[in-house]
Amino acid sequence: MLPRPYLSTTRPTVTPEVSMYWFAIASLTPAAILLMACVMGGMWAWGALACITVFVTLADRLPRIDPNMTEGGKADKFARQLAVILGFVHFTLLLVGVRTIATSDNLNVIQTLALTVALGVFFGQVSNSNAHELIHASDRWLRRLGIAIYISILFGHHASAHPKVHHVHVATPDDPNSAPLGRGFYAFWPRAWIGSFRAGLRAETAARARMTVRPVARSHPYVGYVAGAIIALWLAWMLAGLAGVAVYIVLAGYAQMQLLLADYIQHYGLRRTVDENGTPEPAGLQHSWNASHWYSSFMMLNAPRHSDHHMHPSRVFPELRLDTDVMPMLPSSLPGMAAVALIPPLWRAIMDPRVARWQTVATPN
Repeated sequence: MLPRPYLSTTRPTVTPEVSMYWFAIASLTPAAILLMACVMGGMWAWGALACITVFVTLADRLPRIDPNMTEGGKADKFARQLAVILGFVHFTLLLVGVRTIATSDNLNVIQTLALTVALGVFFGQVSNSNAHELIHASDRWLRRLGIAIYISILFGHHASAHPKVHHVHVATPDDPNSAPLGRGFYAFWPRAWIGSFRAGLRAETAARARMTVRPVARSHPYVGYVAGAIIALWLAWMLAGLAGVAVYIVLAGYAQMQLLLADYIQHYGLRRTVDENGTPEPAGLQHSWNASHWYSSFMMLNAPRHSDHHMHPSRVFPELRLDTDVMPMLPSSLPGMAAVALIPPLWRAIMDPRVARWQTVATPN
């Protein structure tokens, strides 16, 4: 039996105003503890790691507060304000984190590892979700902030590849970030990185070729991405020398892994059908995996509500909707499934049967 038409069935257990504050609480709390870990060192490093991993997992099991609210100016204003705050928090933590890990005497080896992982998770799950929100904004300066965040984790090309390739070709072989059935994450990771870089470059170059007035070469977005990455690495050198550069690359690489894990999980195995002319069907709700776990959704700015985002890319995160009857649902939270994806045989055992069930489902757009 096919699912019923798309209709949001989640009912908030709090007022929209209170629901908005949960986004700030869930995303900024780990940032505050991470900053304390950078300043104080010692056991704060373990606290930061526990806050963004164990605590989130446990909180998802508590009585849920649905991150759902009415559309309107208040939601839009709040979303933009929180996005800007998280943007500045990201750069603060990145600079302080690099210097702390590279030079601090307040951390032993194990604590340094804990802080490194905690920062990488924050950059990959919270900063990435925020940058993703920003590059879809209508305001030019907000988009530039999102681009700057991606450049800071040495992944600037994502700002081009995501809207110009992923949103256009999602759930088809032409999208490097839509993993086909049976491909493990470790095979997907390099293909998606290299493929998205190339596809984004082609898309940007083609768009510039269609312009009436030929733009100067240095205005190509990829020039900015590469130059920005070089500047970021130079700043890391200025902060803490060669050790700072090494730490920066490790943090950026770990954040990139988290980002690509999210792409891998949210589209694994789902494919748009192709007609006799080779034209894919329109992307629909059935072409993205979603999660309903409340606290991790708040922390990741509703990134787990992925189907609705693809249907409405400009919709701000507090307004994204979820219907568990017509959208493919993950059996666990997005961070939880990221851990499962690192074990390919377990991932396939869990997800391949679910993919098979959704391959025959057609839902309205």
